[in-house]
Amino acid sequence: MRKDGPSLADRGRDPDNVVVIGLGRFGSQIADSLVRLGHEVLGIDEDARLVQEWADRLTHVVQADSTDSDALRQIGVQEFSRAVVGIGTDIEASVMTVLTLAEIGVPEIWAKAVSVKHGKILAAVGAQHVIYPEAAMGDRVAHLITTRMLDFIEFEDGFAIAKTRAPREAVGRSLQDVGLRARYGVTVVGVKRPGDDFVYARPETVVPSDGLLIVAGTTDQVQRFAATT
Repeated sequence: MRKDGPSLADRGRDPDNVVVIGLGRFGSQIADSLVRLGHEVLGIDEDARLVQEWADRLTHVVQADSTDSDALRQIGVQEFSRAVVGIGTDIEASVMTVLTLAEIGVPEIWAKAVSVKHGKILAAVGAQHVIYPEAAMGDRVAHLITTRMLDFIEFEDGFAIAKTRAPREAVGRSLQDVGLRARYGVTVVGVKRPGDDFVYARPETVVPSDGLLIVAGTTDQVQRFAATT
């Protein structure tokens, strides 16, 4: 299915545009978020029902076999600089799709993996970025359940960013005065009050009683700090 305007190949040459293969739960969420962020998206799936469902929501949606290099070339996928493979349950199709994308020259491939072994295979056949959504979400929720953090993002090198409430000792005092970095090792990145804009933290920033703090540090430091709030 196609909308009026430039061809798929012409759209693919724009580095802001992305092809998303597999419009199941993961792939469709990625595609929908990309559209909301202002990117044009080519969606591909073998399932006619999913193609029909997303026909009016994405820039282009095509029913095709993503393991068929001729089919992908005919669509113009080789002109896209970035592709996301959201296929998860059919591991063979996932791997073959990544291999096909690499063979036709797509330079940047992101792919969903359902296990470590699956991820290693995806990386071996051409995926530059392997995503483990279930594992990442499981870790994130576990941290939220067992600490007092309101939100949490952990990076691969043991660095984390979290949203927490302000500790009582900090309320009404400037960040310089309370010395959170010296005491806990965390850096306060910003302060957010309900209904107000996000404010980047400065030494003279006063911590409000109803404010939320965005803090960064090692995972252990962030967790210890969150326990004080």
